[in-house]
Amino acid sequence: MLRRAALVVALSLGVVAVQAETSHATVPGPYAQEIQQWRDKRTANLTAPTGWLSLIGLEWLSEGDNRVGSAADNDIVLKAGPAHLGVVQLGKDGVVHIKLAADGVATVDGKPVREATLIDDQHAGESAPTTVAFGTANFYVIDRDGRKGLRVKDSAAETRAHFLGIDYFPVDPSWRVVADWVPFDPPQKLEIGSVIGTIDKVDVPGKAVFKRDGHTFELLPYQEEPGGELFFVLADRTSGKETYGAARFLYAALPKDGKVVLDFNKAYNPPCAFTAFATCPLAPPENRLDVAITAGEKKYRGEHH
Repeated sequence: MLRRAALVVALSLGVVAVQAETSHATVPGPYAQEIQQWRDKRTANLTAPTGWLSLIGLEWLSEGDNRVGSAADNDIVLKAGPAHLGVVQLGKDGVVHIKLAADGVATVDGKPVREATLIDDQHAGESAPTTVAFGTANFYVIDRDGRKGLRVKDSAAETRAHFLGIDYFPVDPSWRVVADWVPFDPPQKLEIGSVIGTIDKVDVPGKAVFKRDGHTFELLPYQEEPGGELFFVLADRTSGKETYGAARFLYAALPKDGKVVLDFNKAYNPPCAFTAFATCPLAPPENRLDVAITAGEKKYRGEHH
């Protein structure tokens, strides 16, 4: 799930809240340091050997046997690894099983086994999905609305080796907004589409309401795990121009005393801004704001589309 791809950094308790209606001001030292630390960690996660920049493939499985390897005669042709890695079987019941080739170049969760059942990312619980590793590359199974695929990563991927860095708007404390929190009881439903055409219905625990330039705006979050932080998938007037068109992401700590802090200086691009092999959510119509949020990450210079 996206929750670990997304960067979650606790807000500093020493930063004074700045309302959205305040004018631009000189960035205070501690706040600038907080944002810089957030950016450094964001870059470290993105460029890690198994980070989003390491993606080299998203291969959907067909029911039955799927021959996998780098040779052209495979059903699924990988961009890295041995010519014939093995056979991935997708059963009618959705169970995925792998039979590896006899040359022993691959491991399953670090073990030199010949066969194994592969647990996908939606059924792994608190554990990681089963990982098949070979050389600098690996893959694991993802489940998207019952559709199973192999997410393939390679620490030697060109996207990682030639990363161009992240461009940001200047840090602006006025975009650290203290919004009113309006809880929903019971939670409302929100449909979240994705770049691969799936639609998820998520529970929305409430809405964040704030003002900017005399206008009132609302954002609907959901929680990727029970009790977790609020997760916003949003777009604005900068989308498709200065920023990535499909959406940007933003996390916020749980509301306190009827308020929730939205620090748009920490708005960041989804994995799809960096790779064609991710399955990112799209900003729902309810979260497409008629305002230019000139804070956070800009469009990636190396954008693939």
